[in-house]
Amino acid sequence: MATVILTEAAAYEVKSMMESNGLPNGYLRISVKGGGCTGLSYGMSAEENPDENDEVLDYYGVKVLVDKADAPILNGTIVDFKQSLMGGGFAIENPNAIASCGCGSSFRTKDVAGTPENC
Repeated sequence: MATVILTEAAAYEVKSMMESNGLPNGYLRISVKGGGCTGLSYGMSAEENPDENDEVLDYYGVKVLVDKADAPILNGTIVDFKQSLMGGGFAIENPNAIASCGCGSSFRTKDVAGTPENC
């Protein structure tokens, strides 16, 4: 199983955002950092080049970077883009998350608690 899976809808949205920001050949970095109510939070950013410690994945023409240190926490994670009457946004489904905050922006895993902050 791939570390992170980008759905076709998410890839389409990322590709559009990258082109709009002048990075048509850029990379999408998906990362994990400490913080949030539950201890860990996701990060998504555009990068021009991979780092030497990155795993490089490709979905529907979008190159995705995952730092090898984040790979165990993200293993099997699906990133989707959902559209509704209220607008659209990315949805992240991580099978390793055992707890998350009420707003859904932070989480923790069985092995990594992160650094929870006051919310």
